[in-house]
Amino acid sequence: MATIRSEGEIDIRRAGVEDAPEIARLLHDFNTEFSEPSPGVAALTGYARQLLEEGQMTVLLSGAGPDGISLIRFRPSVWTGQLEAHLQELYVAPPLRGRGIGRALLEATMAAARKAGATGVDLNTGETDTAARALYESCGFTNREGGPEGPSMLFYEREL
Repeated sequence: MATIRSEGEIDIRRAGVEDAPEIARLLHDFNTEFSEPSPGVAALTGYARQLLEEGQMTVLLSGAGPDGISLIRFRPSVWTGQLEAHLQELYVAPPLRGRGIGRALLEATMAAARKAGATGVDLNTGETDTAARALYESCGFTNREGGPEGPSMLFYEREL
């Protein structure tokens, strides 16, 4: 696959179906690092392969390992009919954090969303993940409705 963006020695490329095992490994590592359940690498490989084949997700990978991942899902807005992008996962392997890989992935994510015609990117993160929050805010993301003085926006979820 072609490099989408390179910042210094940080190469970002769009993943293909053949990358499903590496995508699965990174997603599994992400969940296990944060003590979240994972269906395992084999199951995730199958899910990733299917979603990539169907065009249901876009994945960006960093490094030869790869050592970082951005998983983007697109959906049409009911309000405008235009695409919106949801950054479902952004992960960098722990030993490589602090080297600009997350920022490079986030910037490449925004570029890929623009290229796809998306009008915005949304995401969610944990309140205690201060490094991720600082990254997102430094790139212009906000959790304030209507501007910097507005009320905080909250994300809720429930398993069914």
